[in-house]
Amino acid sequence: MKIAIVSSVAWRTPPLDYGPWERVASLLTEGLIARGEDVTLFATADSVTAGALESVLPHGYASDPSMDGRVWEAMHIGHALERSGDFDIMHNHLDWLPLAFADSWGAPLVTTIHGFSGPDILPAYARAASNYVSISDSDRSAELDYLATVHHGIDLGEFEATTEAGDDLVVLGRIHPDKGTADAIEIARLAGRRLIICGPVVDSRYFAEQVEPFLDDERVVHLGSIGPAERSRVLGASAVLLHPIHFAEPFGLAVVEAMACGTPVVAYRRGAMPELIDEGVTGFTVLDADSAVDAVGRAAALDRAAVRAVAERRFSVERMTDEYLAIYRRLLVR
Repeated sequence: MKIAIVSSVAWRTPPLDYGPWERVASLLTEGLIARGEDVTLFATADSVTAGALESVLPHGYASDPSMDGRVWEAMHIGHALERSGDFDIMHNHLDWLPLAFADSWGAPLVTTIHGFSGPDILPAYARAASNYVSISDSDRSAELDYLATVHHGIDLGEFEATTEAGDDLVVLGRIHPDKGTADAIEIARLAGRRLIICGPVVDSRYFAEQVEPFLDDERVVHLGSIGPAERSRVLGASAVLLHPIHFAEPFGLAVVEAMACGTPVVAYRRGAMPELIDEGVTGFTVLDADSAVDAVGRAAALDRAAVRAVAERRFSVERMTDEYLAIYRRLLVR
């Protein structure tokens, strides 16, 4: 098959640190190439792939204040649309904008819905002639029809499993009220453990008021955004990953990456968390900070080898690639 992967262009594909949509697009691209498929990646010019690379913008707009993301995304999609007749499958990882031109694509358009930014964008999905894939059963709209749910996979080789870890807790993700960074600080305080915070500041007011006052480089440490190698080291050295989200998160790569290191997870019971976490095996889902404190000790006592084994079975990039290949083949036969 000739397959085009249309990545997000907020960041490089794969991202140097933050950029979950770009990370998944990259993993799928390279997974398909490893299967012998003919793959072209539409992404930023500084992106890295073993396949062909098509681009109209030099680098991700999210790191360059001089770039208007709306303009560059439109040009990016226009370029992919112009080339679409050269492919058997177009796979969209860029949210709703490609769907505005759904009738014009020269090949079947598969859209992985990485999450809805809000109900206002649903009309673009509802009217489009696309083939939708959800990333969790919890993140489905009753207004749409779906081909399948495909949980994200990760490159397990990037994460070293550790059978023993320290006492620290870690929270990994953007610093924003949705991610519950302040909750993680309170949970760690009540549990009497040090907290390592990893992730970019995307809500400066929240950071200044509810996170920064507690940073002391001793009990609460902020490392900023970290790349794959550092992420493996930090996650593997931690007793538990805290994931106290305040929204219905559609997936949560940090949760799976922690499991790949053998690190169990304590998460608020929202969004996809009950789908990702095998209760009492890879971690616990809880309702609030108080119940999270009790769960931390129980999670830290879980078998880390068993946590890693679940990650290998459920969240490999090979499994994700196989499921997408099955979707492509089904569409082409149809």
